[in-house]
Amino acid sequence: MSEEGYVLHTYGGEHYLRQAVVSVTTLRRHDTRRPVVLYCPQAHRRILEAHGLTHIFSRLEPLPDRHRSITGFKHHLHRFMAFKRTLFVDSDMVWCRNPDPLWIQLSVYPFTATGLDRADLYFGGPKSLGVFLEYLRDRRQQTLRRFNLTYLPRVQAGMIYASDQEAAQTICETATELYARRGETHFRTRFAEGRSEESCEWSLAMAMSRHAAPVYSWYQGYNSPQLDYIPGLTTHTEDFEQVTCRYYSDRFIFEIRGLKNASVRDFLIKLAGRVLRRQDYFMVTPFVLHFSWLHAKGPFLAFANREWERLTTA
Repeated sequence: MSEEGYVLHTYGGEHYLRQAVVSVTTLRRHDTRRPVVLYCPQAHRRILEAHGLTHIFSRLEPLPDRHRSITGFKHHLHRFMAFKRTLFVDSDMVWCRNPDPLWIQLSVYPFTATGLDRADLYFGGPKSLGVFLEYLRDRRQQTLRRFNLTYLPRVQAGMIYASDQEAAQTICETATELYARRGETHFRTRFAEGRSEESCEWSLAMAMSRHAAPVYSWYQGYNSPQLDYIPGLTTHTEDFEQVTCRYYSDRFIFEIRGLKNASVRDFLIKLAGRVLRRQDYFMVTPFVLHFSWLHAKGPFLAFANREWERLTTA
């Protein structure tokens, strides 16, 4: 078993495989040393073989039927630790920097996921102005009391690190148990957002809270492990070789970026910045640019299609 490496997984339509391939090509711009393992169904393996692209990955492993879903995979990460120190990453990501410093920082954790010590208003809630109603109702606190938790972290499961298989198994099994009781929580179904699958993030967050597993801070300024692609707040070249994100140093201001309506978002950011005298921001290149917002995936999908065409033509 190698010391350090990346694990991706794909299933479903071919376009998901394309995204994984393209994501790894951006990783290889900055890290040519660490191996990458892909867990995928046989159909995806055949596509890679047909196009002569198996070399993109260090190893291809079968992904069983029961693990071909978000919760099916990420609630069972201990089964897919291909390396002593494994970094699980999503396929809708563009790598922007040399990840060596990231690996050094993650090495102290037995298990962690990128996130925040306290979940924001959008976590498991509506991605619109309706989020303010959730704030007034405070159903979040009811969930914490019901499950005997004192805090709810924010987990962004696009990047999860594990170096202790037993710790990973404990957290994943607890997350599975909590997910089975989802009707007792305040979290909204992701189907309401137009998604095709449910989320694993709130159940992992509750499991990490129960077992005192720390999250790896999502927002670290210039050292941020990953930042979301937000139209209007992210600048980049066509192929994402150069990327910068507008990063507001005030957390309250920065969280407003999640509003889908760009005009409302920009107005509120400007208004809050002036009223609170907190308009400071700087431009950051994160280790990873993550296209996790459904309405903001367009630029990545276009890039993935272009890059796939280049790879298969070549």
